[in-house]
Amino acid sequence: MSNFIEELKARRSQYALTSESPVSDQEIVKTVEDVTVQVPSAFNSQPQRAVVLFGDANRKLWNIVKETLRKVVSDDEAFKATEAKINAFAAGHGTVLFYDDTDVTKQLQKIFPTYAANFPGFARDAAGMLQLAVWTALAEKGLGASLQHYNPLIDEAVAAEFGLPSSWVLQAQMPFGTVAQAAAPDAVATAASAMLDRFVDHVPADDLTAPAP
Repeated sequence: MSNFIEELKARRSQYALTSESPVSDQEIVKTVEDVTVQVPSAFNSQPQRAVVLFGDANRKLWNIVKETLRKVVSDDEAFKATEAKINAFAAGHGTVLFYDDTDVTKQLQKIFPTYAANFPGFARDAAGMLQLAVWTALAEKGLGASLQHYNPLIDEAVAAEFGLPSSWVLQAQMPFGTVAQAAAPDAVATAASAMLDRFVDHVPADDLTAPAP
């Protein structure tokens, strides 16, 4: 089996993180930069942006999340679980913020009006590919991560705190760090009937026959 498939298998949602990292911050930043450049996008437009936060900046992000949610969750008891979850993200080594630069999409819509309605979808495709690629790359470096979506509630406060352009729209947050306690293995459906629900092939019957010894 290829290393690529093994790396995809290693990527899991890890929530119990520590502030440690097996690699330097510089290596993490370089990895995210390289992945961001290499992930494909429609017309090679590269509308996706990434911000990597460490240390105080990382803690500021999760404080913003906590303070924002505290305003919308009035029940103290209900908020305890939310607070514990946010504190776990803040305890990690850092967070990658994923953004879509909407100015890129708007420019493409002007240049190619025939496809104008499609470009927002193309940007979402690029966003998904980037998030998976970064997640997998972090796992390959020995870092656990998960993908969170507290946007749009936190968008304005985060943009103001980190001085980000108004054209950048927050898509997701990826807290990462050394795994303190590994998440339980995912239940992978292996039954043929389950696979058929998600996958269709048109391989000729002859090609499915095992080769003669």
